[in-house]
Amino acid sequence: MGKKFKSVIALIGILIATFPNIACSNNPTTQKDSGIVLGFSQIGSESAWRIGNTNDIEQQAEKYEIGLMLENANQKQENQIAAIRRFIAYKVDVIAFSPIVEEGWDNVLQEAKNAGIPVILVDRDISTEKEGLTACLIGADFYKEGVMAGEYLIRKADSLGLEQVNIVEITGTDNSTPMRQRQAGFADAIAKDERMHILESIDGDFLKSRGAECMRSLIEKYGDDIDVVYSHNDEMTLGALPEIEDAGFTPGKDIIIISIDGGQEAIDVLKNGKINCVVECTPKLGKEVMETAIKLKNGETVEPVIHPEEKVFSDEQDLSNLEPRGY
Repeated sequence: MGKKFKSVIALIGILIATFPNIACSNNPTTQKDSGIVLGFSQIGSESAWRIGNTNDIEQQAEKYEIGLMLENANQKQENQIAAIRRFIAYKVDVIAFSPIVEEGWDNVLQEAKNAGIPVILVDRDISTEKEGLTACLIGADFYKEGVMAGEYLIRKADSLGLEQVNIVEITGTDNSTPMRQRQAGFADAIAKDERMHILESIDGDFLKSRGAECMRSLIEKYGDDIDVVYSHNDEMTLGALPEIEDAGFTPGKDIIIISIDGGQEAIDVLKNGKINCVVECTPKLGKEVMETAIKLKNGETVEPVIHPEEKVFSDEQDLSNLEPRGY
C-alpha cells in the first residue's frame, strides 16, 4: 500500500472519529446554493407534532437551498449539548435547536457565541441570566395557548350550566417551556372563576404511554369527581382516552376533554365528539427558521420573538370543511 493511499485512509479515520454522529446521520449535510449550513438539534420523534416539525424543517431547508445538518436527541439533553458542540466543530453558519428543558445551556451556548455562530431557539425557550447567547426564539405563544384553553372551558361550563368544575391536568415534560407556560396561562384564565378547581397536575412527559398511565392513576384516585381533563398535548390526550372509556366514562360527554397541538388524529377525534377542544400549536416553523438563518448569516437584525398565528378548534364550531392538518 502506497504512502499516499495510507494518508488518505488515516485522514478518513480521523474525520469519522471526530464526527461519529455526523457520519451516521440520517440527513447528511450537503452544500446548497445559498452557501449556508444550518445545524439543527431536534428533541426527538415522540409525537406526530415533533415528526411534523422535523419534516417541515427538512422541506423548507430544501426549498431555501440551505445545507441541513440534522440530529435527533432522542429526548436527552446531553445528546443535544453534544450535537451543538459538533455543529460548532463543523463550523456551521447558524445553529438551531428545540431545547428539551429550560436550564443547563449556558456553557455550550457560550461556546457557540465564542465561535461567532448565532443560535436560534425553535419551539421552546431557555432560562439563563446571560445575555446574547441566542439570537431569537421562533415558536408558539404557549402562555396564550393555555389562556385559550381556559377561556374555552369557561364558555363550556357556562353553556352546560355547571356550578362546580373539577379539573385534572396532564402536563408536558417537567421544567420545559410549554409545560410551564401552558400551565400558567390556563391557571390565570380560570383563576377568577370560583367554579374551577384543579384537583391535581401530573407529569405526562408529552408521551402517549405516559398520558395513559397518568389518566389511569387519576381515575383510580378521583373517579367520577373528574369533570375535565386538560392535557398539554394531543399524544397524552390520545393515550388518556381509552383509559377513560375503560373506566366506564364517555370522553367528550361525561368528561370534558381539552387538548393542545391540533394534529390530524386529535382533530378527527374532536369531530367524532370524544374531544371537546383542541388548541392549535403549529409545527410548521421551517419557513421562519430558514428566513431567519439567512438574515443572521447576512448580519441582519432579527426580531427576538417570532410567533405563528394559531387557532382554537372546538365543539362550538362546524369543522366539516377543515383542511387536512398535514401532521
